[in-house]
Amino acid sequence: MEAGNNFKQWKKQCLSKVDFSKKGSVDEDIKNIVSFINDCHNYFTTSSCSGRIILINGESDNTEVQKQNCSWLFVTHQKCQKEDVLAGLRKACGDAVFKFEPFVLHVQCKQLEDAQLLHSVAVNSGFRNSGITVGKKGKIIMAVRSTHCLEVPLSHKGQVLVQEEYIDYVVQVANQKIEENQKRIERFHSCLLAAVGAGETFNKGRVEETKAEPVYTRRRKRGQEKTDSKNASPVQDDVILQNDDEDSLESGLHLFCLESC
Repeated sequence: MEAGNNFKQWKKQCLSKVDFSKKGSVDEDIKNIVSFINDCHNYFTTSSCSGRIILINGESDNTEVQKQNCSWLFVTHQKCQKEDVLAGLRKACGDAVFKFEPFVLHVQCKQLEDAQLLHSVAVNSGFRNSGITVGKKGKIIMAVRSTHCLEVPLSHKGQVLVQEEYIDYVVQVANQKIEENQKRIERFHSCLLAAVGAGETFNKGRVEETKAEPVYTRRRKRGQEKTDSKNASPVQDDVILQNDDEDSLESGLHLFCLESC
């Protein structure tokens, strides 16, 4: 009962927060997916991106993975043109990197079984790098991810390193990945509606049926429910134990599902 109340509180807090992303809103291509998940009783989204082509300007001679001190020279969630990239490169003063980042979605789930259902939907839709994490506070996060990324350095200290023909080529590759990304999003949406949507309809029907059911009938079924619970199959043990990045690096339980592409 306490876990259920915690989930409701987490969901309320998360969905009432201000969107601090650079865009400040959910991407148009995944609005229906995010809205559907947030309307489900056992799920809510914590972050999302429909996928994007981006040209970033990083610091030169910095060997660390850069998330700070980077500026966006160009970004789009749709196909791009070579001219868009060239215009961005003219503004580069450090190391410009051309990237394609596919669709990513993080969903908090009420129970592990809910996360496993969502994980199977993601994998069957082509997002085979998806995984599940469980924090020490009981937060269950399902991450929808794939591996069809692209990352190409184009300049160093403001000096462009490649010919325009090569830029034209990587733009074509990125656009192809955008098309494949969109197909996977559409497959994920369809599978999501079929799997999770059916469960939501069933659960709503069960709630209404329970409310209308006489008290003596429920009491009579308690003994049968206890017997059934003894014969119920345990949750499938198909996860690998790791540390929890969100809650603690030492004491958190981290479950991660990974399938090869």
